[in-house]
Amino acid sequence: MFSGLSSFFKKILPKRLFYRAILITAIPVLVLQLIITIVFFDSLWIKTNKGMTRALVNEISTFIESYKKEKNDKEEITNLFSLFLDLNIQIIQNEKLNKQDSERWFSPIDRTLRRELKSKFSLEGYWFDTRNYKELIDLRIKYNDGYFKFLVPKDRVSSSSARIFALWITVPAFIMVIISLIFLKNQTRPIINLARAAERFGKGEHIGEFKPSGALEIRQAGHEFDKMRKRIERHLNQRTEMLSGISHDLRTPLTRMKLQIAFIKDKDSEKKLTEDINEMEKMLNEYLQFTSSSYIEKDEMFNLSELIEKLINKYNNENILKNLIPRVYINGRKNLINRCLNNLIDNALKYANKVAISLNKKNTNLFIIIDDNGPGISKSEYENVFKPFYKIDKGRADSKSSVGLGLSIASDIIKSHGGNIKLEKSKMKGLRVKIFLPI
Repeated sequence: MFSGLSSFFKKILPKRLFYRAILITAIPVLVLQLIITIVFFDSLWIKTNKGMTRALVNEISTFIESYKKEKNDKEEITNLFSLFLDLNIQIIQNEKLNKQDSERWFSPIDRTLRRELKSKFSLEGYWFDTRNYKELIDLRIKYNDGYFKFLVPKDRVSSSSARIFALWITVPAFIMVIISLIFLKNQTRPIINLARAAERFGKGEHIGEFKPSGALEIRQAGHEFDKMRKRIERHLNQRTEMLSGISHDLRTPLTRMKLQIAFIKDKDSEKKLTEDINEMEKMLNEYLQFTSSSYIEKDEMFNLSELIEKLINKYNNENILKNLIPRVYINGRKNLINRCLNNLIDNALKYANKVAISLNKKNTNLFIIIDDNGPGISKSEYENVFKPFYKIDKGRADSKSSVGLGLSIASDIIKSHGGNIKLEKSKMKGLRVKIFLPI
């Protein structure tokens, strides 16, 4: 039961902390204002209006009794009551009284007036309307073959204190809400800044020195994040420097070996050794590419359609098919995206003689699809091939040498831009690489 309630509240609650905080603040204020309003209407406004309405009905009843008793000068009686009781009185002869409309339950004035009139007159002996006039009530009481028509100011049955009270409870509540919003905004801003810094760092951007602010708990989280950031950056720099040093140290003997190969007279041996050395150099380049820092490059707005178009034209291969929507702009690191797509296209061309590249847009999402007609790979290997240094023992890796970093580099680049990459079975019977990128 409690778990069901918990799930229900999780679904209806706002996702953002700021709006949740507003909800927490607003509900007590609204409940308090509702209680105050109910108490006011019950103990003051309704009772006051009831007393005022009762006094009015009694005055009208007194006038009618006086009018009936007066035999000589009925007009004088009418004028006196009109003057001293602020009543506009008309006597309508030989005209039937209208049938009372259905009761407006949402109108406290109507309910109170009807209740008091019932206590003095018969059910069919009165008629009133509070809507025809803005400031007046049209009230009619049956008399012989006609009726009395009273035009009564609305302030005779309704206290003006309601408007004052409405302002009294509304203005402070509005001020309280404004103060709460300002306070909550100041409290949530450090959390938002921390989340944005973590997001930028996760995408591989250089964020510089992070200065925590806000409440003690938020500052503690900010300090711990900054420590973690520095440790990770130090680790990455050490890894890059180490591999750069290894690469530099290995290139020297590789260069000497190339020179020594030139003196080998056996052409077959020379060819095999040259291939081995070239493969070693390629592996070294891939290692450096994998470990190279991406923090240096900053985000920029660029035309992704144009970038893919240039990349395809570079290959000058008629077996590369394309279906690209024009002028698709994205904010990101252009060189990294170019490296990613270049790796994926190279990988497709290694194992296939036909490649199809498409770029589509749906709402605020971009989809890049690279299909090939190669041998493909089994579904069980779809996740493994994104692991660094992972190589498939059969299928696509039989005839081609690779250190196993191409897809891993591509995956890191796409994820650093907030996107995702996955493999599927291609409609061309080969492999499909599907890339998702948010705009």
